[in-house]
Amino acid sequence: MPAKIAPFLVIGIGNPSRGDDALGPLLVERIEAMELPGVECLTDFQLQVEHALDLVGREQVVFVDATAAGEARCTLAPVAPARDASATTHALSPAAVLDAYVRVTGLPLPATHVLAIRGYAFELGDGLSAGAAANLEAAGRLLVGALVAPAPVPA
Repeated sequence: MPAKIAPFLVIGIGNPSRGDDALGPLLVERIEAMELPGVECLTDFQLQVEHALDLVGREQVVFVDATAAGEARCTLAPVAPARDASATTHALSPAAVLDAYVRVTGLPLPATHVLAIRGYAFELGDGLSAGAAANLEAAGRLLVGALVAPAPVPA
């Protein structure tokens, strides 16, 4: 009998050797340590076309990544499929992974969001900045709330 696929997938993206770029993997490691029922966690340095297959059978997916843009500590926003303009299939955006998912599987999309966490220092060898550490805490509260919140009751 095949293993049951967790309905909720959290994918952390980033390079732990590049300071605040580690925010995605750090948050996902925290979520994984909580052992929340129905939640599977993955981390990777960057998204690739193969990640489209990780979405099969999911109800909800959250991509967690650092961002250098904006003033908010973190934002959780829906993402829709979009073709990536890059010349290769490496370092895809979450939207491009969703596009690949739709084109390859033909299945309906899971509810998908990007949790962007504000970072400040991204140089090789940098540690996590104090500002990013505070933003990581805020993002953790936001994501845990989304993971443990009861599903809406159909009308």
